Amino acid sequence: MGQLTLMVVHAHPDDEVISTGGILARYTEEGIRTVLVTCTNGEQGDGPGGVKPGDTGHDDAAVAERRLGELRESVAHLGISDLELLGYRDSGMEGWDTNGHPDAFANVPVETAAAKLAELIERYRPQVVVTYDETGGGGYGHPDHVQAHRITVAAVESTGIPDKFYYTAIPRSGIKQMFQVMKDQGVELDFEPSDDFGTPDERVTAVVDVSPYVERKVKALRAHESQGENIFLLRMPDEAQHLVFSREAFERKLCKVNAPAHEEDLFAGLHP
Repeated sequence: MGQLTLMVVHAHPDDEVISTGGILARYTEEGIRTVLVTCTNGEQGDGPGGVKPGDTGHDDAAVAERRLGELRESVAHLGISDLELLGYRDSGMEGWDTNGHPDAFANVPVETAAAKLAELIERYRPQVVVTYDETGGGGYGHPDHVQAHRITVAAVESTGIPDKFYYTAIPRSGIKQMFQVMKDQGVELDFEPSDDFGTPDERVTAVVDVSPYVERKVKALRAHESQGENIFLLRMPDEAQHLVFSREAFERKLCKVNAPAHEEDLFAGLHP
């Protein structure tokens, strides 16, 4: 077996931090090569001064340039070995007019984008690949997240290279616990998660302790300062923030090696 390699496929700059920033930092520190693939350039993020997409003065190209710069800073905080950009156009949130742009990532034929990702899988030959589930991550439903799922599934299947393949998971019990902590600390919430938001606990097969890397995750998330208004996790009380950031959960979809049904290490069964 060659060098152990983890490949994580995300939709936008900043997506890498919440659900996988800890494993990227942890496995890099353990000597495993970590490859982050970011599918879009994030054009539909906020512009300077919080200018929203579609508003006067929103410059897609300038926003993309800034967000990719923030992504590189985040990558440095997490210690990620390799960053690969597929370079597709951000489709925007579900229901936005930008969903209809012919160059939007969500409108690229799956086989076209999957072929680009398959080339990277052939080059890096990762034993472990991680991306979102079919809902884009716990029911999120963002068109680019769903497309990232589709192309990663296709690339994993077409190459046959990865030994293990996971979806990120947001356990429903963890979401309830986080919101309870916030309520207990007197935080006024303007929304509550629906009962079907997140990943059913019974689908979670791996929970990885990344508590030593919480500070790095927070720094990486803060690197994406242009999107700070949209990252409510940075505004949570410390206790709730630590609760969210200290463990990362996954649903295993493929395993070609001998590994336990419930894991604490995505590389279980692969270490020399």
